[in-house]
Amino acid sequence: MIYITRRERFCAAHKLHREDWTPEQNEAVFGYCANPNWHGHNYELFITVKGEINPETGFLIDLKKMKSIVQENVVLKVDHKNFNLDVDFMQGKMASTEVIATEIFKVLKPLFEKENVLLHSIRLVETENNSVEYFGD
Repeated sequence: MIYITRRERFCAAHKLHREDWTPEQNEAVFGYCANPNWHGHNYELFITVKGEINPETGFLIDLKKMKSIVQENVVLKVDHKNFNLDVDFMQGKMASTEVIATEIFKVLKPLFEKENVLLHSIRLVETENNSVEYFGD
């Protein structure tokens, strides 16, 4: 079993809040992340896939193909967008880093399986101090 990781970067906005809570409740739980005017991050996304090396190519996966899958299905949908308003796979979901990472995993998993590799993990870096890593269910 071998693992390959690709890094992508994107900028996106979000707000942590619950519609069924008062502004005071949202602020108490989410702090400045509940800013009614949103806030943004310069995210780094690390996608790790695993599998066996193809003896004909010497690759686990062609990195051009990996880049294309991630760019078309995630980065182009989220870069310079608002997770709460603009991103189809985030509709109706809390836009926390944890949820964003799990939803990205759900989007990418079947696409990599079609390429005969397994999605091992998603690591989403929100700030230099905060990141999440998700390995699937």
